[in-house]
Amino acid sequence: MTAPTRRPREETARLGDEIYERDIRPQVEDEHDGEYVAIDVDSRDWAVSDDLLAAAKRLREMRPEAVDVWTVRVGYRATASIGGGSPRRTR
Repeated sequence: MTAPTRRPREETARLGDEIYERDIRPQVEDEHDGEYVAIDVDSRDWAVSDDLLAAAKRLREMRPEAVDVWTVRVGYRATASIGGGSPRRTR
């Protein structure tokens, strides 16, 4: 049995954002604003929580074999920001 291999981070980001925009965002945007979504880009399974680590833990419980996981903050352009300015998404 071979261990799963990781994609380049840029590819995981591209796939994660694509899956989020197409499949997940319409389901979470209204009720989970500001919460975090962790996405397994291979299975396309995802978990949402108001805490980043809790979302990742929930996903890991569902998919312990997940290697390429991408996180998104609902309603924001970025999961986190450093310094001033809000990374809020404009509608």
